[in-house]
Amino acid sequence: MPSRERLPPVAADKMTAEQRKAADAFQSTRGYPMLGPFLVMLRSPEVMLRAQAMGDYLRYRNVLPRRVSELVILVTARAWTQQFEWAHHYKYAMQAGLAEHIAQAISEGRRPLDMQADETAAYDFSIELHHNKSVSDTTYARALELFGEQGIIDLTGINGYYSMLAMMMNVAGTPNDTHDVKPLEPFPN
Repeated sequence: MPSRERLPPVAADKMTAEQRKAADAFQSTRGYPMLGPFLVMLRSPEVMLRAQAMGDYLRYRNVLPRRVSELVILVTARAWTQQFEWAHHYKYAMQAGLAEHIAQAISEGRRPLDMQADETAAYDFSIELHHNKSVSDTTYARALELFGEQGIIDLTGINGYYSMLAMMMNVAGTPNDTHDVKPLEPFPN
């Protein structure tokens, strides 16, 4: 993490007309003001709006069970040691019914025990994708059987989308804005 926040939020009175329009569009679509990665991406309003549109589908309307989708986001946040994303999605994962011991194992970089079949398939798929930059035939076949072809695309998309958000915030030095979730410990380099 950078020693300081490199790309802090743009003050409302400093926004260009295009940034203000994008910020207003975000709020009208999501029902709340921009936060986290969207504050960073506002410097390129077109990128921010297109990322929001993709995120609206991948977060809220993908074909995976919500608990599985949140597990994938946690795996991605852990892969990038992205504190903001971890803290926010840890809470969403608990609300969606993911077992706390699964999130704890992910936070520690361990393979969780006692996962349900769909959680195991999504976890293996995501870990292989992050570590190997691909997935094995066996892992692909298991995910395909459980989630179908659209599920494969959505699973891959969630990993990619949340990796992009993590990169944006890691480059920007975005601080975690909530402190009621234990932060991730950095992995050794």
